[in-house]
Amino acid sequence: MRVVIVEDNVLLQEGLSLLLSTSGFEVTAAVGTADDFLAAIARRLPEIAVVDVRLPPTFRDEGLRAALTARRRFPGLPVLVLSQYVERTYAAELVASGQGGVGYLLKDRVSRVDEFLDALRRVAAGGTAMDPQVVAQLVAAGRNPLDRLSPRELEVLALMAEGQANTTIAQRLVVTERAVSKHIGNIFSKLDLPPTDSGHRRVAAVLTYLNAGTG
Repeated sequence: MRVVIVEDNVLLQEGLSLLLSTSGFEVTAAVGTADDFLAAIARRLPEIAVVDVRLPPTFRDEGLRAALTARRRFPGLPVLVLSQYVERTYAAELVASGQGGVGYLLKDRVSRVDEFLDALRRVAAGGTAMDPQVVAQLVAAGRNPLDRLSPRELEVLALMAEGQANTTIAQRLVVTERAVSKHIGNIFSKLDLPPTDSGHRRVAAVLTYLNAGTG
């Protein structure tokens, strides 16, 4: 799987490159600026980009803005944001774009390599991987209008937004997988998601949730 790394910290950039290279990924470029990122994907489109939020020259939100630009130029390009910060405005625009293949993880909270690699593969496949703190901050940025969902359905949807599988959701909520499947079916119905394959409906439900939470 081809991946581009966008990280201005040389040690982190080298560490990520080594980790991914030894885990079966092909690192096609490892760059430290937004301009170099956009140039790299224009030369050879990756299957996923791992992008830091704060890049030169101002170290504010260059990475996220570059990710949005990249997804406009190459619709559907999977992007996993890996940062120490939650930049609400552009993060909300990224996750609420109506497309899948989006992740936002906080560096300080990535505790296991296998979980990070799983999140990377999930995003590359068109899914989502959101740190719970990112989800909480995005939802807190505005009033949540998902009044049609029950409290339990909102709990299930929040865990879906974290990228959790049905088995994990069942374990976290201490219910059966059958109950989780029923809640998810209710969520799809109440959010008026058109019948399609379950993977796309799941991504659409998560994006609807995050978008509503930032309104």
